[in-house]
Amino acid sequence: MATVVKCPTCRRPVEWSAESVYRPFCSDRCRLIDLGAWFSEQHKIPDDPQEDERLGAPHGDVPEDP
Repeated sequence: MATVVKCPTCRRPVEWSAESVYRPFCSDRCRLIDLGAWFSEQHKIPDDPQEDERLGAPHGDVPEDP
């Protein structure tokens, strides 16, 4: 019996199996909606500004290797 998860975009049930080519999404449409949300920064991974300051990098930039 395959595991069933909810599509992150529309919450429809999705069977987690090799036949579900868009998993964890239910369709290509839901996959593209999610991708667009990342591109427009509606979804983002939080950062730690204090960590950037300790490394000497301006906020959001990655320090260069010496």
